[in-house]
Amino acid sequence: MGFSFRIEHHDPRCRARRATFQTPHGAVDLPGFMPVGTQGTVKGLTIDQLAATGAQMVLGNTYHLALRPGERVVAELGGLHGFMGWQGPVLTDSGGFQLFSLAAMTRINETGALFRSHIDGSLLELSPERAVEIQEALGSDVAMVLDQVVSLPGEQAALRDAAERTVRWAERCRAAHRRADQAQFGIVQGGLDERLRVECAARLARLDFAGYAVGGLSVGETPEEMYRVLEFTAPAMPEQKPRYLMGVGRPQDILAAIERGIDLFDCVMPTRNGRNAVAFTDEGPLRLRNLKFQRDVRPLEQGCPCAACRHSRGYLRHLFMAREMLGPVLLSIHNLTYYQRLLAGAREAIAADRFLAYQAEKRAGWTATATAGNRLDI
Repeated sequence: MGFSFRIEHHDPRCRARRATFQTPHGAVDLPGFMPVGTQGTVKGLTIDQLAATGAQMVLGNTYHLALRPGERVVAELGGLHGFMGWQGPVLTDSGGFQLFSLAAMTRINETGALFRSHIDGSLLELSPERAVEIQEALGSDVAMVLDQVVSLPGEQAALRDAAERTVRWAERCRAAHRRADQAQFGIVQGGLDERLRVECAARLARLDFAGYAVGGLSVGETPEEMYRVLEFTAPAMPEQKPRYLMGVGRPQDILAAIERGIDLFDCVMPTRNGRNAVAFTDEGPLRLRNLKFQRDVRPLEQGCPCAACRHSRGYLRHLFMAREMLGPVLLSIHNLTYYQRLLAGAREAIAADRFLAYQAEKRAGWTATATAGNRLDI
C-alpha cells in the first residue's frame, strides 16, 4: 500500500482531530506518539517489547546512522526495517536538529553543513541533497527535509535567515527526492514570530509535501510561548496533511498541541526518564529512588498492562538502588506504554467530542500531585 491521510473526526469544541496515516508498512492512528530509536534501537527494548507498548511508528536519525554503521551498511542489511527488525512505519529525522545541538562542531552555509563527528572528529558533510540520499538508503517510510534550527527567543535577523534557508533547503530536498515509497515532510521554522511562521508554512505548502512538521520548538521557550506559536502555526499548515510537532514530549504539552490541531509527536522523555528511575503516571511523575517507595506494594499505575506494572513500586525501586539493568528496561516499557495509552485515550475522546474534558481530567490528576510536591516539569 502507498500513502494516504484521512481525517476521521474533528472535535467541534477545539482543533483536535482523529485521523489515519497509511504508509507502505502499515497505518498509524493519529494523534500518535513515536518512540525515539535514534541509532536503530529504542534504548533497552527488544522489538517485541516495543510493539507491546502499543507503538505503531518509530523514529530514527539520519546523522547518527550515517556515522555508524553508515547508510550503505543499513541498506545492505535490509534497510532500516530489516536492520532493526521493525516492520511497522519508520520516520527518519534529517539531522537538522544536530545542526543546532552540535553547533560548536558545525559550520553552516547555503550549501549545507560541515560537521565534526562527535565520535571521532571526522568530517561529515550534510547538504539537503545528502540528507535525502542518506534517508533514501535507510529506506524509512517518512523522510524529513533538512532544516535550520536556532535557539529561542533568538535575534529577529537570525530567525528570518533560518526560516528562509529552511525553505530553500526544502526546495532542494524536494528536487532530490526519488523514492515513491518514501514520503517527504516539510518543516516550518520561524521561532516565536507569527509572520515568519505563517509565511514559512505558506511557502512550504506550495511544494506539496506529504506532511508538515513544526520545528524549532522546545529549544528555550516557555510552554505558554510554545502554545501561542501552535495557535497560529497549525492552522497555517495544510488541513489535509499530517501535522507533526518535533521533539516535544511532556504529556501536558502533547495534549495542549493536540487541542491546537497537531497529529504526531516524538520525544526521548519516556525512555530517558525511565532510565533515570522516573515513571509517568496519571498521578504525575513518580521518582522511584525516593525512600517513600521502599515498601510500596502498589503497581506504578493500576490497570496498566505493561510488564513493569506486574511488580510493586518497592521492587522497581530496589532494582534501581541495586543498579540492576532490569530497572531501566521496565520503566522504559512502562513510560512508553503510558504515552501510548494517553494518546489512545485522546483519540477516543476526540471521537466522542470530549477531548477538552479528557485533557482537563488528565491535568487535574497531574496538578493535584504537583501541588503535593511532585514536579511536572520534567
